[in-house]
Amino acid sequence: MRAIRCNQYGPPESLVLDTLPDLRPGADEVVIDVRAASVNFPDVLVIQNKYQTKPALPFTPGAEFAGVVREVGMNVRRLSVGMRVAAYTAQGAFAEQAVAREAACIALPEDIDFASASAVTLAYGTSHHAVVDRGGLKAGETMLVLGAAGGVGLAAVEIGKVLGARVIAAASSAEKLALCVEHGADATIDYSSENLRERIKELTDGKGPDVIYDPVGGEYAEPAFRSIGWRGRYLVVGFANGEIPRLALNLTLLKGASIVGVFWGQHIQHEPELAGAAMKQIFGWIKERRLRPHITKRYPLARTADALSDMASRRVSGKIVIEP
Repeated sequence: MRAIRCNQYGPPESLVLDTLPDLRPGADEVVIDVRAASVNFPDVLVIQNKYQTKPALPFTPGAEFAGVVREVGMNVRRLSVGMRVAAYTAQGAFAEQAVAREAACIALPEDIDFASASAVTLAYGTSHHAVVDRGGLKAGETMLVLGAAGGVGLAAVEIGKVLGARVIAAASSAEKLALCVEHGADATIDYSSENLRERIKELTDGKGPDVIYDPVGGEYAEPAFRSIGWRGRYLVVGFANGEIPRLALNLTLLKGASIVGVFWGQHIQHEPELAGAAMKQIFGWIKERRLRPHITKRYPLARTADALSDMASRRVSGKIVIEP
């Protein structure tokens, strides 16, 4: 089988396309023929040794994919050869075959295509865990989403609207904000040309948002947090900006606000039943057309480095996928 390999830590162009033996499952694992693998910002970080998890070299990057079960291990009971599944793994998705634990696989409804399914687990799983579980967003509340046109940001916009909240989308261009409006955003902030704090104040009548969803970090974190409403919840989702912000903790006191960490990868390890229930709800909302995974570009396996470069340089709206 063909696979993208990270033989040494470095930028996307250092990745190589290699031919490896077909995979075999362990006792509790399945081998899946990968039909689509979603690209996420952590993929850019992990190949550069800049992420929380640091796989040993060499490895095949990619953590989120969908496909057809090829072979099952001896202890596998829920899945069988030929089933359509989505999976989230530590690595291994950017290849023609991938191995996943049975517990990490979700059976797919027949009416969800592989590309959309590959874009659901991390983006929508993270945003559901953040907005519903950690943020406790309620109908009638206001949520500000930073980096709203990215994969997790757009998922947060949609989930906020499903819950009945007012959603303010912030992004870096008019084109990206138009996409956010298409997916339900009620108001927008272009932080490349507008003052973030002043615009938040204007859009919330000075009250500030109840929830702030931040997958960006960097320079936007402090002005956003200074604008949060009383008893607000600031969701720390990631640092796509590349800079981990330093927030003055006295602001939590003055605002009666909470800074809440969101790490979906650990959530599914520590709370698998809760995560499984969330995924069932997500797929139900997709079937009802209340959520619409947005695939903007598809790449063949040989162009995986191009996909990661596009992600690294923020040339991506919605989700991009690799199709082996």
